[in-house]
Amino acid sequence: MFFDPTYILVIIGAVICMVASGNVNSTYNKYSRVQSSAGMTGAMAATRLLNYVGIYDVRVEHISGNLTDHYDPSSKVLRLSDSVYNATSVAAIGVAAHECGHAIQHAKGYVPLQIRTAIVPVVNIGSTLSWPMIILGVILGWNRTLIQIGILLFTAVVVFQLVTLPVEFNASSRALTLLEESGILYHEEMKQSRKVLTAAALTYVAAAASSILQLLRLLLLFGRRDD
Repeated sequence: MFFDPTYILVIIGAVICMVASGNVNSTYNKYSRVQSSAGMTGAMAATRLLNYVGIYDVRVEHISGNLTDHYDPSSKVLRLSDSVYNATSVAAIGVAAHECGHAIQHAKGYVPLQIRTAIVPVVNIGSTLSWPMIILGVILGWNRTLIQIGILLFTAVVVFQLVTLPVEFNASSRALTLLEESGILYHEEMKQSRKVLTAAALTYVAAAASSILQLLRLLLLFGRRDD
């Protein structure tokens, strides 16, 4: 197991994630130096966009960290990171608008978001226990039950990441439409913001691809043990 050739799948997945991560960081850093003509901060843009679509019950708050931005549907809070909240770049406004896209999804009952939110408890268990269950199964003489439970839990994580893809792409699409309609960003700025959001979306694609390769490796590795 520890020197199995299927490790190549893990390596491929790791490379894909590193490339996507490097791309989003370089793209964001590039356009974080481009100031928007509107001069709005990420927080100001988020508030304006939420009000533009008639959402007044979502708070916009600051959260520490770099690109830790997210929308919390349970408390209806849109949290923007250090590099977005007070920044006036086209990159910051694009990220803030993307999180507004999630708030709009929540307000409109966007089904993929509802599914993702519903399976979060299962996914949290799966991400915590999948590998310990598999390893324990191996230690206990290739216990098939434990190994299969571990693989099933890991499959839940993969499903979550697949459901996340339409949620993220749709949020970016909503964000770009709103930025154009509201006039917060102009033509060239729109193209720059789109590049930032596309790079960010590709990190989710990379994560999903990496997890699928991991799952494929598990199925190949432990499937052979039945022979």
